[in-house]
Amino acid sequence: MVAYEALTDTIRVTVRPLYLDGQTDVMRGRFVFGYFVRIENEGALEVQLLRRHWVISDGRGKIEEVEGEGVVGLQPVIPAGEAHEYNSYCVLETFEGSMEGTFLMQRENGERFKAAIPRFNLRAAAN
Repeated sequence: MVAYEALTDTIRVTVRPLYLDGQTDVMRGRFVFGYFVRIENEGALEVQLLRRHWVISDGRGKIEEVEGEGVVGLQPVIPAGEAHEYNSYCVLETFEGSMEGTFLMQRENGERFKAAIPRFNLRAAAN
């Protein structure tokens, strides 16, 4: 599995995408991709992930933006030197595309900042 990584200030975001062949329906134009995300807090202060913003592009140039609170129903607190991991999925109408975005983070002192989610490629049968 290929890993994509971005470092913003003290937050390292690593994403590993995976094509989910068993959940894909090629005839209906439904290509399913999973992705594993690791958010590492390399700073000295605890941070909390408040919101996510995704930009999802398919092979035809169609762009969808998804924004909301937390990730998979959580707004995790990540202590200094620790990490939070989760996985999710996305469905495209084409056999390839990409995703990228930001996490809105807040330090324990109240300071807010956006941590980059690296752009990663989604490609059917690319495992």
